Amino acid sequence: MTETVGAWLEVIEGRYPARHAASWDHVGLQVGDPAWPVERVLVTLDVTGEVVAEAADAPATLIAAHHPLLFRPLTSLTPSTASGRTALAAAGARVAVTAAHTNLDVAVDGAGTSQPVADVLALADAEPLTRHVAESRRCKLVAFVPPESVDAVIDGVSAAGAGVIGEYERCSFRVRGTGTFRPGAGADPYSGEGIGVDAAEDEYRVEVELDRGRIREVVAALLAAHPYDEVAYDLVPLLEDPGVGFGLVGALPEPTRLAEVAERIRGALPAPHLRYAGDPERIVERVAVVGGAGDGLIDAAASAGADVYVTGDLRHHVTLDALEQGLALIDAGHHATEAAALPAWCERLRQAGAASGLHAPVVASSSPTVPWR
Repeated sequence: MTETVGAWLEVIEGRYPARHAASWDHVGLQVGDPAWPVERVLVTLDVTGEVVAEAADAPATLIAAHHPLLFRPLTSLTPSTASGRTALAAAGARVAVTAAHTNLDVAVDGAGTSQPVADVLALADAEPLTRHVAESRRCKLVAFVPPESVDAVIDGVSAAGAGVIGEYERCSFRVRGTGTFRPGAGADPYSGEGIGVDAAEDEYRVEVELDRGRIREVVAALLAAHPYDEVAYDLVPLLEDPGVGFGLVGALPEPTRLAEVAERIRGALPAPHLRYAGDPERIVERVAVVGGAGDGLIDAAASAGADVYVTGDLRHHVTLDALEQGLALIDAGHHATEAAALPAWCERLRQAGAASGLHAPVVASSSPTVPWR
């Protein structure tokens, strides 16, 4: 059976759901057609012209990148921009491009971008630095129903796919209350004393959960089973705590000099351009880590009680502010703190693909994307 881009996108979504990505992020398929065949998956941190050329050397390659190729809103797709040229080159070579960005950052299966630094430092009891609340695939339908129609409404929406929670079906909640209304000239009221007369009626508030993909069918079933000519109902989006978050925070095996921690990271990642801010002789123990550009989470690191914060792309003024808070900083570089996660990501994709019956080789790109020398 021919493997397709769409089949591999399902694998990635199953392991690194798009709903776990930050709201500002752009993840998923960026170039290509889900129907294109896939004979190889090429994993890379960045999508550059060199990476696209490497992908085009073998037929039917899907590039699975960490950083999105298309990130800022586009008004045109032309060779006048770097991303435009690269995207056009990929499309012309029938090379599909997908991205798992912040949804990979928050992964907790050992492939998240903060994990390699935590492993280098052997952090104990590491936990997410921030908790990431994601929008769930499920939502809640709330309807207001007269007592004699409650069972019929629940039967109808349940038959349409609502009210399923785990191994339980026809799950609902109901609470009794009073609904009020005044029928207008064109109304056909189910109850009350007539047009223009205020009414207060006994009703139940009925709640059921459903998958968002079933909204149309469930609402249609509600309207079919409900006796009112105008049905009052709400669809409420639900949030979930998937147990993931940006970064990690944990304790070193023993209190250690700041300079020694920095040198350990420099050699192990490797991070040849590493720099640090703080007293080299300071003894640190609790460490916060965020792969990539993490200066926006300095306050979170300080609030978590970290002595030192390891990340990349630290700016001058936020570094000074962090030092004023008593937080030492290690800037190991954006590339170094994320590239170390790619081998684990490759292995997780191989495993997830095989579990779904997909066996195209998943390989790391040999094209370097680190810009610094």
